[in-house]
Amino acid sequence: MLGWLRPDMMAESAAQVPFRELAKRGVRGVIFDIDNTLVPHGFAADEAAVALAHEIKSLGVGVCLLSNNSEKRVAPFADALGAYFIAKAGKPGVGGYREACLLLGTTAQTTVFVGDQLFTDIWGAKRAGMYSILVKPIHPKEEIQIRLKRILERPILWWWGKHGAVGCAADGLTK
Repeated sequence: MLGWLRPDMMAESAAQVPFRELAKRGVRGVIFDIDNTLVPHGFAADEAAVALAHEIKSLGVGVCLLSNNSEKRVAPFADALGAYFIAKAGKPGVGGYREACLLLGTTAQTTVFVGDQLFTDIWGAKRAGMYSILVKPIHPKEEIQIRLKRILERPILWWWGKHGAVGCAADGLTK
């Protein structure tokens, strides 16, 4: 059901993604959504987000932030992480994903995307040909348009969970 939307992996949080294993399998770039993926909506970069970016970079893997938010929101966050960024990305359009690969010096096949929304983050990554990882939203406080999308996401996620349609490990990612 809805294979065009189905993430390749699901994780409880960005911190639970097996980045070391992904790097061993040839991943050279990670693209993150920010709000409700790395921090609660609207929050500044915290110690956990900075530490995660540092850990990923220590594996020889580049980090880029891809957000539909303004540069005013995204640039300071990226600075704190020492990451590339693309603001006003137009997700789920593929242009921002492709631009992120250019910044990272990677291809869609050597890049993974981590986000919390099916209809923007994951759909865009799938359309761009990337391995996609869906994480649970960090906090329930969200803008109204996102809350409405969550209503649509619930039955899809329930069905996938019931039928084992999404992996929870790096299976399927090849070197």
